[in-house]
Amino acid sequence: MIGLANQVIACCRRLAEFTEEPGRTTRTFLSPPMRDVHRVLREWMEALGMRVRVDDAGNLRGLHGRAAKRLIIGSHLDTVPNAGAFDGVLGVVLGIALVEALGDRCPGVFIEVIGFSEEEGVKFSTPFIGSNALAGTLTEDILNRGVSDAIREFGLHPEDIPAARLSPEAVAYLEFHIEQGPVLESLDLPLGVVDAIAGQSRLMFTFTGSANHAGTTPMLLRHDALAAAAEWICRVEAYATGVRGLVATTGRIEATPNATNVIPGRVQVSLDVRHASDEIRHSAVAFLKGAAIEIGARRGIAVELEQRLGQGAVAMDAALTGVLARSVEAAGYPVHRMISGAGHDAMILAPCLPTAMLFMRSPGGISHHPDETVIAADVAAALEAGVNFVEQLETTLV
Repeated sequence: MIGLANQVIACCRRLAEFTEEPGRTTRTFLSPPMRDVHRVLREWMEALGMRVRVDDAGNLRGLHGRAAKRLIIGSHLDTVPNAGAFDGVLGVVLGIALVEALGDRCPGVFIEVIGFSEEEGVKFSTPFIGSNALAGTLTEDILNRGVSDAIREFGLHPEDIPAARLSPEAVAYLEFHIEQGPVLESLDLPLGVVDAIAGQSRLMFTFTGSANHAGTTPMLLRHDALAAAAEWICRVEAYATGVRGLVATTGRIEATPNATNVIPGRVQVSLDVRHASDEIRHSAVAFLKGAAIEIGARRGIAVELEQRLGQGAVAMDAALTGVLARSVEAAGYPVHRMISGAGHDAMILAPCLPTAMLFMRSPGGISHHPDETVIAADVAAALEAGVNFVEQLETTLV
């Protein structure tokens, strides 16, 4: 499999050259470079005898075989700004490579490889456009944000998006993806079987005090919004460190008036909280809200907060995940079960049909960055596990 794995890696690096920004990989929803991505992948699919089309949500779809059961293998083809070569795209290219590796060895499974048009939410501040079209959950509100216009500009027809929904023949969804974190590398493991995708809460906290002269206002008479926010940020870190599996991040800070000689009068701080248990996540958010209010009251700082996102945790299908774990084991690799802290198209399709997800290690834990990479032996391991997975489906899925 190592030769095919090297081919997969070379293809991903070639696709990274199709970009909106010279010198770095940026490819948003149905931007002109997506046509080149579709062309390259279509050529490979058609060379394997796959029947290829682009649906009216912009998803590239290739069909292989003829059977009563359809396995969907997919991931996304869009990127964040200044991206690496493997996030999302690797899962699509691996799906095509898996069809090549299987050859005629999938008599009972009809494989559909899908390259989703959008997952990152860069262009319209709304993620999962491609997979929501398959799930039938792409709303008019989203389409009216400019999505419909972008679809028409690409030569497609937004009014025909309902035809992109999953086929009744679809019985399972499998997504290959880089881990985007350091866990597998820290364990020296090539693969990880995902049990669930963590739920997310995103909020914006506003600390309002009093801006004043930095030289003439005594320390004990200040209402420093940034000092209050800083104390709270440290509280966030301490709390999350003490709860197993919880991650909490204050990633964005805006201080006003943002001058060296003025006490900050207003500070906005973002909060991102994630956990596989919605109960634990909700408890954490409640505690951190209370901590902000307590710190503000003690320092004479008003605290306001706005909920920006509340997304529940999504469990992968237990039976299908078991098949995937056995497939990894049969390929000769240790089975490591893990939680995904990042969102994926799998979380959109999981409510619609049994879903499983396989991670490959990310060297250095790096993702969403040009230094993002993979190891050829890990890609080969994923291919071997994928072949086993497909061969088991005929007897394990109803």
